[in-house]
Amino acid sequence: MAQKGILSYNIENKQELYAAYMPFLINGGLFVPTRKNFHLGDDVLVLLSLMGEERMAIPGKVAWITPPGSQRGINSGVGVQFADGQEAQKAQNSIVAHLAGMLDSEKPTRTV
Repeated sequence: MAQKGILSYNIENKQELYAAYMPFLINGGLFVPTRKNFHLGDDVLVLLSLMGEERMAIPGKVAWITPPGSQRGINSGVGVQFADGQEAQKAQNSIVAHLAGMLDSEKPTRTV
């Protein structure tokens, strides 16, 4: 898969991870703050660091775009749907483990 762009994201705490995680996407995904321009369906590589763990390189596709200047002062960025594969599964497992007990929360996120 030819990558359109590389996004680096360092998540330092569970609250930020909860706000960025997109469990409703097949294979899971993350909202990654960025000012780079992308289109829906673009192939991207997310270089993700979770709370001091070893960085993961997760291939995916842009499934969501929040452009700069959007409503409610939300961060601009893209929602990335993780691709099928070992690295994406590893990331998904790590995220779910970090968020154990939080996924049923009613707290708002940066997604829907």
